[in-house]
Amino acid sequence: MAQPSTLYRIKLELSDIDRNVYESLDFRVALHPSELVERLVARILGYALLYEEQLEFGKGISTEEEPDLWARDLTGRILHWVEVGTPSAERIHMANKKADRMSIVCHKGQEALDREVKKRPIHRAASVDVLHLEPLFVAALAKKLTRSSQWTVVHTDGELSITIDDESFAGQVKCGVLSDG
Repeated sequence: MAQPSTLYRIKLELSDIDRNVYESLDFRVALHPSELVERLVARILGYALLYEEQLEFGKGISTEEEPDLWARDLTGRILHWVEVGTPSAERIHMANKKADRMSIVCHKGQEALDREVKKRPIHRAASVDVLHLEPLFVAALAKKLTRSSQWTVVHTDGELSITIDDESFAGQVKCGVLSDG
């Protein structure tokens, strides 16, 4: 019998000063049995850093047809497709053709993503936004994640200040575009 996903409840106070986004969010997100907690943390950070009203979590890594996060309009048109980690060049190419906008939240270092991009031409590669998170920062946050957490996320000038329950963390996010090698 397959293991079930584990649900996490996150209450998140978001202050993204660069984008002038201030929201109180309360959501549940599932950790697939084959998914690492660091990847779940990267999905949560991606949700916070790219937050827009229609943004929602996809079904997860068990569903190849859906991204990790996405925003759709009322007709179902994909406005924003978000991948977490190091998606394949084929997946980036396909997603960027399907969506008006595409972003990648990379939490394992830039080298693997750079190698992947060199494997094939990617449709509108220079239009893909990439958010690079520091792997050690993500790992530290993953150690503090509990099934019910309260997060405060402040983002300004590439600096992240995150409080999980009563513990604070500081890190960086580097924003750029996908290099087509």
